[in-house]
Amino acid sequence: MRVGTRLGVDVGTVRVGVARSDPSGLLATPVETVPRGRGDLHRIAELVAEYECVEVLVGLPVSLSGKEGPAAAAARGFARDLAARLAPVPVRLVDERLTTVSAEQSLRASGVKGKDRRKVVDQAAAIVLLQAALDSERATGREPGSLVQTGG
Repeated sequence: MRVGTRLGVDVGTVRVGVARSDPSGLLATPVETVPRGRGDLHRIAELVAEYECVEVLVGLPVSLSGKEGPAAAAARGFARDLAARLAPVPVRLVDERLTTVSAEQSLRASGVKGKDRRKVVDQAAAIVLLQAALDSERATGREPGSLVQTGG
């Protein structure tokens, strides 16, 4: 397992959920929810610097059949822009199938009500995707997902 803090990013149309790992890569914890749009890449870059992240993992929403739709295209575009902004810090796309569903179920089971749940579901989804990526790397010894190319 590689050492260093990673940031997990769940890109939505309205909000971007952010989670981070501990430096040993064992546990994902919530960081914040960033409003989507102007300034979102800047804020994530600030978080990468603040936590001295060695890598950023962006969730790629694909259907259960593996097909990519408009949300996946938007996540790929966001990841490319983020990779260009953060270079040389690598950005990787990781499959995030069912992370939001899993996060919603967990929050509901914890008694978090509808309006409050919407405020934190993106963070919770970021935790789920980051934890899954960390667990996968620990189990397989391989870096999760695919590296985002910046074209430069």
